Amino acid sequence: MHLFRFLPVLKDLKYADSHEWVKVEGNSATIGITDHAQDHLGDVVYVELPEVGAAVKQGESFGAVESVKATSDVNSPVSGKVVEVNDELSGSPAKVNSSPYEDGWIIKVEMKDAGELKNLMDSEEYSKFCEEEDSKH
Repeated sequence: MHLFRFLPVLKDLKYADSHEWVKVEGNSATIGITDHAQDHLGDVVYVELPEVGAAVKQGESFGAVESVKATSDVNSPVSGKVVEVNDELSGSPAKVNSSPYEDGWIIKVEMKDAGELKNLMDSEEYSKFCEEEDSKH
């Protein structure tokens, strides 16, 4: 029998199947990796950030998170333009582990098409997705 550690999934966010979250406020989208993702990665030692002004596309990589175990691409759950990056992660990449939904956010994007949010999962769908994914391993 498997014992799963249920990690927090926040209700007001949208989730991509590549384990990024997005918090939408008007036209602005804050993006990070989920608690599930940071848990699987292990201790984060480096976060590769894009430049402010860079264009991002839904489902495409904009940076990477490097942990003691592996380097993992970070994909954007929405398309648009990077308007802010979390520079604090350069000096404190472990914030991605300790506070993935708050202090460990990665970028803020000005969204091009809010309709893209329909392609993402809500918290219930994402929780179910993680359970199914974990049960395969």
